[in-house]
Amino acid sequence: MTDTSTRFREFKMPDVGEGLTEAEILKWYVQPGDTVTDGQVVCEVETAKAAVELPIPYDGVVHELRFEEGTTVDVGTSIITIDVAPGSGDAAPAAAEPAAPAVEEEAKPQGRTPVLVGYGVAESSTKRRARKGTPAVPEQAAPQPAAAAIQAEMNGHGGTGTATAARPLAKPPVRKLAKDLGIDLATVTPTGPDGVITREDVHAAAAPAPAPVQPAPVQPQAAPAEPVAGVQPAPVAAGARETRIPIKGVRKAIASAMVGSAFTAPHVTEFITLDVTRTMKLVDELKADPDMAGLRVNPLLLIARALLVAIRRNPEVSAAWDEANQEIVLKRYVNLGIAAATPRGLIVPNIKDAHDKTLPELAAALGELVSTAREGKTTPVAMQGGTVTITNVGVFGVDTGTPILNPGESAILAVGAIKLQPWVHKGKVKPRQVTTLALSFDHRLVDGELGSKVLADVAAILEQPKRLITWA
Repeated sequence: MTDTSTRFREFKMPDVGEGLTEAEILKWYVQPGDTVTDGQVVCEVETAKAAVELPIPYDGVVHELRFEEGTTVDVGTSIITIDVAPGSGDAAPAAAEPAAPAVEEEAKPQGRTPVLVGYGVAESSTKRRARKGTPAVPEQAAPQPAAAAIQAEMNGHGGTGTATAARPLAKPPVRKLAKDLGIDLATVTPTGPDGVITREDVHAAAAPAPAPVQPAPVQPQAAPAEPVAGVQPAPVAAGARETRIPIKGVRKAIASAMVGSAFTAPHVTEFITLDVTRTMKLVDELKADPDMAGLRVNPLLLIARALLVAIRRNPEVSAAWDEANQEIVLKRYVNLGIAAATPRGLIVPNIKDAHDKTLPELAAALGELVSTAREGKTTPVAMQGGTVTITNVGVFGVDTGTPILNPGESAILAVGAIKLQPWVHKGKVKPRQVTTLALSFDHRLVDGELGSKVLADVAAILEQPKRLITWA
């Protein structure tokens, strides 16, 4: 007989990015009963940084999916159980055998007993896995009727706990949804079997009611509003004037990072308006160059190259502030961040060691970065370790802005729209391609003189692109 403590393996939510604490399950690719192999992708999760596919490290059969799609799960929490020795004779109990445990306690995280409708909890003695520093203590599991079992499962207790009758019945994902929407489950009218509160009940409670009356049956709902930044809003009642969208995933990370950056690093922003007609001509020439065939050639490529040359001429701008050690860290490399708007929100992946790349290599890296971001496949590693960032607000027709630093970086360059404007050229007013650049920098690291030199160098190169050769 196979020991269930080794037969059933728990796969826990990993930290797929440095320092992440939670992730949302976007999609399951497997269901209970499916056969899986080591390395097979079983689900897609969205962290505060990106969407990531998770491979399973075991061969076996899916025994249980512990959370529904759309649930936010803490790192280190078991999300799927794999039977690594199917057909060994220790099969999970059938409905006709309620006295046998569904899974041995030692195979479950922190003693949680998954109880299904119609099942009881085994009378046999089991052992909880001992916490660190605490000896294991045998515990008797008392039988539960079906309603009490439902209560224990809805409240997230183990099978041996006593259900609290006054606490509303709801699954953990539904409780999480209610918490995100600010809804007190005690005020929600349940419509699920045995008085269980469903996701629809919570959404109905969150929708504005015609008048402040006692909880009523679910109101008729209109179609969901158009999603914003890849976040699905809750269904709202017909005629509602407001829509509430839970703050989570990438949007939550953006908000936290921007607030932290704005109130931690003292920002200074400088602007310069310049004639980029020669740069635009060079873009057209490079598109016809055989060495650039098949590569993404656009103004952003030359702007990125100009910024890298300016940093080479003023290397002190590539730095970081180490608050813990009270040190300025000068970086002799440039991981160039490119702000990218995606369906899931703004992300800033970076090109590693961009300072060492040739123009064709930089073009290839930019093309790969953009396409990967649009497909939602950017990895957390690609967004770590940035030093300086470019944000191209010009693609939206915006002239300029005051960009906020990506946390941990020293500077960010905003590129405005390139427009045909009247410009004094060689003593005469002529139509020229003109744009505005804005450089924000951390004034703890970069003083006004250094910031001005970097911005002036970028502008000088874009006005006279031949400086890319003479200054590089």
